Amino acid sequence: MKKSYKIDVDCANCANKMEEAAQKTAGVKECSVNFMALKMNVEFEEGSDPAAVMKDVLKNCKKVEDDCEIYL
Repeated sequence: MKKSYKIDVDCANCANKMEEAAQKTAGVKECSVNFMALKMNVEFEEGSDPAAVMKDVLKNCKKVEDDCEIYL
């Protein structure tokens, strides 16, 4: 399953950090962050709960960029 989320991030480098953190999160198959559009596209692994996975993604993104936000 693929979903798109609106994000708030200050710079392209921070967006790259968010993308890397999200890709390392359990339950995420693929993730891409578009800084210009302020969007995060996430493809979830089969059988994973997107809501629970996205809470972990947000937690991991906050570790690398505490000023970011993902609107779940």
